[in-house]
Amino acid sequence: MRVAMIGTGYVGLVSGACFADFGHTVTCIDKDAGKIEQLKSGGIPIYEPGLDLLVAQNVKAGRLFFATDAAEAVRGADAVFIGVGTPSRRGDGYADLSYVYAAAEEIAAFVDGFTVIVTKSTVPVGTGDEIEAIFKRVRPDADVTIVSNPEFLREGAAIEDFKRPDRVVVGTEEPRAQAIMRELYRPLYLNETPILFTSRRTSELIKYAANAYLALKITYINEMADLCEAVGADVQQVAKGIGLDGRIGGKFLNAGPGYGGSCFPKDTIALVRTARDAGSPVELVETTVKINDERKRAMARKVVKALDGDVKGKTVGILGLTFKPNTDDMRDAPSLAIIPALQDKGARIQAFDPEGEEARHLLKDVDFKDDPYAVATGADVLVIITEWDQFRALDLDRIKLLMNQPVLVDLRNIYKPGDMRALGFAYTSVGRA
Repeated sequence: MRVAMIGTGYVGLVSGACFADFGHTVTCIDKDAGKIEQLKSGGIPIYEPGLDLLVAQNVKAGRLFFATDAAEAVRGADAVFIGVGTPSRRGDGYADLSYVYAAAEEIAAFVDGFTVIVTKSTVPVGTGDEIEAIFKRVRPDADVTIVSNPEFLREGAAIEDFKRPDRVVVGTEEPRAQAIMRELYRPLYLNETPILFTSRRTSELIKYAANAYLALKITYINEMADLCEAVGADVQQVAKGIGLDGRIGGKFLNAGPGYGGSCFPKDTIALVRTARDAGSPVELVETTVKINDERKRAMARKVVKALDGDVKGKTVGILGLTFKPNTDDMRDAPSLAIIPALQDKGARIQAFDPEGEEARHLLKDVDFKDDPYAVATGADVLVIITEWDQFRALDLDRIKLLMNQPVLVDLRNIYKPGDMRALGFAYTSVGRA
């Protein structure tokens, strides 16, 4: 199949490279000439494990191409995917669909012959209808079908998720479009991957419903963590005890500083707005959003408490800035709320993250270091915000010697309280005595 992928961000680039690896001919298109030149020269504009090798292999095989002009690729495509950003709109929280609609307008000018237009971006219910209206207005003669095909990729494991997904959701009831979508995903039939065909609006809602539910699970176990601290229980054992129930499952039951990233924050808010507009509010999701926002500020208070209630003039070492490990994504990362809250109370911040280069542009008055031991040097407290693997195997005896005092706040529960006490640390974690 011939595929045009509009957008070379996280969704577009990963999806395009994986489709090429399936054997299709893919052209990834972006207006950012610098990004396209970077890709053509072998660079990767985002950090995702294994993506650089996958792109290089498929470029070499003659299946993956990059361009700033969509015309040629769209004219020859069996399917055109829209994989542009849909960030939260400032002020009201609605999904900003301007990039999606602009892409649709551009595509409409170039399509030739029957073409499936696939929305890969996360969009509110009814967006496919609006795209269809754009085509009817711009190119009433165009033979197209508008399809929803949401992505369910976890940053840090996106290639595996694309190639071995739990399911593929396709929103179309048009037979020709279904046939093309089956052919695009044909390699997954070898793994017996469920491919669910639904109406377009149902497909659009599935994406939001899934992300909101996962965000709710995270928020639920965070509330249980607070209760565990209050009554002397262990949240990790609670999570294991309930997660072994097949009806619940153990995933997304890790207590911590709250969810962040490119999906959960904006998707929960967008779902709340959509539901309100439809006259069917989702109050559980509204509460989840509120609790998660407060959660990050509460983590700053936990750090202050670990220093007997006063961080003024103290040096706080931060390990981990990105919203999760194995990504360079800083969007809605807990660190963006925790660090300013500590600075407001007079703390000096020194920090390290293996891939958190973007943090230098987002955080002010932070002394960025080159490794965890430089962060520990002279620190009054060390705070683990992101659970990068290299933070799981620190030389703790060395850390202790480098610090002004051995105080460690572990917001990801990667160490055992008994072990830390034996090493002489004043140790604080989440939801554990």
